[in-house]
Amino acid sequence: MDVLILGGSGFLGSELVRQAVAAGHTTAATFATRPRNTPDVTQYALDLRDGARLDAVLTEAAPALVVNATSGGPDWPVTAEGPVRLAMATAKHGCRLVHVSTDAVFSGIGRVTYDETCLPDPVTPYGAAKAAAETGIRLVAPDAVVARTSLIIGGGRSVHEHAVHGLAVGQADGVLFTDDIRCPVHVADLAAALLELGSSGAHGMHHVAGADAVSRHTLGVLIAQRDGLDAARLPTGLRAESTLPGPVDVRLDSSATQRHLTTGLRGARQFLAAGN
Repeated sequence: MDVLILGGSGFLGSELVRQAVAAGHTTAATFATRPRNTPDVTQYALDLRDGARLDAVLTEAAPALVVNATSGGPDWPVTAEGPVRLAMATAKHGCRLVHVSTDAVFSGIGRVTYDETCLPDPVTPYGAAKAAAETGIRLVAPDAVVARTSLIIGGGRSVHEHAVHGLAVGQADGVLFTDDIRCPVHVADLAAALLELGSSGAHGMHHVAGADAVSRHTLGVLIAQRDGLDAARLPTGLRAESTLPGPVDVRLDSSATQRHLTTGLRGARQFLAAGN
């Protein structure tokens, strides 16, 4: 199968590329600023705001599956409008689309556990942009997969793991919230699940997060223990008392998706205890 990974130079994107190549797929990837030096992978510069360039890349790569792992933060033209433009282009070219979304589309207000039937109620510009992208994609490409996930961890390479290391050795400022709950997922599990969804007949909304609901501080302690750091040095705080916007307690229920996957979505306690 010919696979195109959008955002192939990022943390999740590079793992998607690695797994796609290992599975024997003809693989191409896009990048925003600079490509990764990955043998046998065709690289394309791409900005999702550029519809003509997007059409040209899809024409040349001719993928059967496109996985969108790009991240534009709260930038509305990139994060909200770009994925809808992509969905329209993949529908035109007859490609399967898997779009990666986030638990930030939920507020954690009035409930904490969310399954695929729950409607978005974001409280941040980033969450609002992601929610808008979901709505647009499902309208123009109903056969696409929209996969919501949570904090992505793995191999010491994530922003969360870097933050824990900085805090533990006193090289970074900040705190780890004890009331901010998420369902972290290992990057390898997430990438495998996304490729599995893309190669199946799945469509619509899917939750693809880890099995454990843990606070950011508990996650930090687990990372510190894995990496031989002093977890007692990790500063704690409450998001509810901070000025940082964002949901407090959002737990993605991935059980419905997990029942249809051969890929196991491990919890943070399991994969960090295993040294992953």
